[in-house]
Amino acid sequence: VQLVESGGGLVQTGESLKLSCAASGFPLQEYTITWFRQAPGKEREAILCFNGRDGTRFTSPSVNGRFAASIEPTENTAFLQMDALNLEDTAVYFCAADFRIRCQWVDDAKTWSKYQRKGQGTQVTVSS
Repeated sequence: VQLVESGGGLVQTGESLKLSCAASGFPLQEYTITWFRQAPGKEREAILCFNGRDGTRFTSPSVNGRFAASIEPTENTAFLQMDALNLEDTAVYFCAADFRIRCQWVDDAKTWSKYQRKGQGTQVTVSS
């Protein structure tokens, strides 16, 4: 039972990148999925939460309008499409999944330690 992120890399400002979060051992579509990121010297930040069952979601203002989350149930994989990347988006990106948490429970949804399933992270570096 695990989550594995992939798709990180080095891009220039203004470019796009798509991250994947592949799940094994459980049906990702039935879970709340949240993307987190942690920049150097900063705390881990929840940026996007969505729940495939009830459609609830939240998006951090820092990525609103530029990042979008989706899921492909046939692949048991979640995706994070990142457009118009800027230097402040440089971070390690993580996905997390939990059956109980709901996105509208914002305090829980934004707390990394509360998630049952967590990935190991993938590095995204944006250069000028």
